[in-house]
Amino acid sequence: MDIFEKAERLKQLPSYLFKEIDRKKAEVMARGVDIIDLGVGDPDLPTPPHIIQALKKAADDPANHRYPSYSGMNDFKEVVATWYQERFGVELDPASEVVSLIGSKEGIAHLPLAFIDPGDVALVPTPAYPVYNTATIFAGGQPYFMPLLKENSFLPDLDAISGAVADRAKLMFLNYPNNPTSAVADLEFFKRVVEFAEKHRLQVCHDAAYTEMAFDGYRSPSFLEVDGAKEVGLEFHSLSKTYNMTGWRVGFAVGNQKGIEGLGAIKSNIDSGVFQAVQMAGIEAIRGDQSCVEDMIRVYTRRRDLMVEGLRDAGFQLQPPKASFYLWVEVPGGYTSSQLATRLLEEAGLVVTPGNGFGDPGEGYFRIALTQKRERLSEAAERLKAMKLK
Repeated sequence: MDIFEKAERLKQLPSYLFKEIDRKKAEVMARGVDIIDLGVGDPDLPTPPHIIQALKKAADDPANHRYPSYSGMNDFKEVVATWYQERFGVELDPASEVVSLIGSKEGIAHLPLAFIDPGDVALVPTPAYPVYNTATIFAGGQPYFMPLLKENSFLPDLDAISGAVADRAKLMFLNYPNNPTSAVADLEFFKRVVEFAEKHRLQVCHDAAYTEMAFDGYRSPSFLEVDGAKEVGLEFHSLSKTYNMTGWRVGFAVGNQKGIEGLGAIKSNIDSGVFQAVQMAGIEAIRGDQSCVEDMIRVYTRRRDLMVEGLRDAGFQLQPPKASFYLWVEVPGGYTSSQLATRLLEEAGLVVTPGNGFGDPGEGYFRIALTQKRERLSEAAERLKAMKLK
């Protein structure tokens, strides 16, 4: 017997998409090809200086060198509650309805451990950010996949979920603005989700990491704006995309008190909270000068417009996103998602993410992340046109 044989929970996981992309990218780079990476959604813009200065000041204070509270600094949670009130009109008790996270991914991944028992069902969108599926598997749950299809505006068809499945479900994952499709949801959809959750007695986990990355005056709603939402769910937010802080690992969950308690109980047994200096920088990010967010939106708007025009000129079909920094592009006839992604990499030095890597319904699409400067995006568009795929 191999003493390092992997546990069954690891054997159940699908292969990690970006690991294979990195392997292929390394092979092409070894041939001396100039690679333009449009794959991973990691902002190339730097964290704003005033946030960095807040971290430096806080890091110099020995009071911040000790263990933090696992649930978060009171000041941080109060700032989050105030922001929710000002941004969405949602009232939160910072003491019982807010918890700080080591990035929203951490909280989303831990939530099923608090509420899913082996054999329980979780409703998982597909194509989707992989953590919803993997977190369910790690908790011993059974994922039931909700396809996100073009004909439904990339929203799950709640009516297509049988009553038997819905009644077994303990948890539903949602994510709007959406990764990878860049679709958005309105309050009418969230109202139907609340009604569904109330009917079937399940909890909603809404990943709202991209609400502040929106264009052309669009304002993404919060799931918690709907009457009754706080009785059935939690919303997860991150400072990563709004303030270009992916490496800082700070976010928060808000919503139902019992949901926050359950998540906090898991966290208190697994981690020791977010470094207080990072939380203090997070306070500055949320409460400080927001012109950096406006600047970020302007940058991504220009990148979006440039790349949408370039893709269309090259014969591709897509809808300009209202939010997020992703483009969800239809694959031309004659290719699978993976075949096209491989050809773009090998012949044009372009890294894109095949849609089927996010789940089977993503077949027929590829995702582009707008995380390169405009000059590089222009070069990517020219390479696409030169390939004459259509």
